[in-house]
Amino acid sequence: MTYVLVKHSNGELDAVTAELISAGRQLGEVSAVVVGTPGTAEGFAAQLGQWGAEMVIAAESESVTERLIIPEVDALSMLAAGQPGPIVVAAGVAGSEIAGRLAARVASGVLNDVVAINPDGTASQSIFGDQYSVTAAVGGESPIYAVRGGAITPDAAPAAGALATIDLPDSSPLDAQVRSFIPAERGDRPQLTQAPVVVAGGRGLSSADGFKTLAEPLADLFDGAVGATRDAVDEGFYDGNYQIGQTGVTVSPDLYIGLGLSGAIQHKSGMQTAKRIVVINSDEDAPIFEIADFGVVGDVDEVVPQLIEEITNRRG
Repeated sequence: MTYVLVKHSNGELDAVTAELISAGRQLGEVSAVVVGTPGTAEGFAAQLGQWGAEMVIAAESESVTERLIIPEVDALSMLAAGQPGPIVVAAGVAGSEIAGRLAARVASGVLNDVVAINPDGTASQSIFGDQYSVTAAVGGESPIYAVRGGAITPDAAPAAGALATIDLPDSSPLDAQVRSFIPAERGDRPQLTQAPVVVAGGRGLSSADGFKTLAEPLADLFDGAVGATRDAVDEGFYDGNYQIGQTGVTVSPDLYIGLGLSGAIQHKSGMQTAKRIVVINSDEDAPIFEIADFGVVGDVDEVVPQLIEEITNRRG
């Protein structure tokens, strides 16, 4: 049995869960573990079954929304104690902390930044800014895999999705408690990590207005998402939630369009698995051209408006 921690928010499943289930199926039947308030798992069961979960385990409590990290660690460690098996979580800030705490409880190793899980229990990892690919394994009855979002193409294999429940322990006085919570507002564009087309802007866009007048209109022509480099975020041009790269999110779209970005290794590590890469930059020696399928040496302020106009005209 392989346990997959379901990622969800605001009453919706995160699409990365489909990737985690596909990865986890390499190791056997998947039990999707839903940690939430009462009734959460029931609403997700049908979809999780379609994605390949043989069982959906509801680990629910009224206090879940008031606690951080610990409910997920409690649920997975309880399951692993009763029936040991591999555990798959989404890589990221929360996922890494869950994986670390869980490893201490179940006395098993952790593999971080996983891009594929192999049937023999090993995992493929992309390390040192995606400069090297390695295959690794860890010990313990319940090895933990923190899988990078966007690295695996979901392969749906409908399964039973049978619902089961476990009782979560009550909170303790030592638990960090959430006093208030304001959900992030979701825009009209697709989620960055799941978008088939991503338009990313760098410092070459010069300002926040450059993103609004160049990157966003171009992305909207493709029903795509907008991302940014760390430099652009640090300059205040775009929100940090949309940062792509080693210290941001990883994207692997069908089409990636880079505007005014040089292609520093920290950024390339988060986008170089895109199927097609198109870049526009005034510096012909920019490293991003090394991995581009098509590159334009030119000023984004001149090239992008012409590109938007041409696409608009061709679509009539």
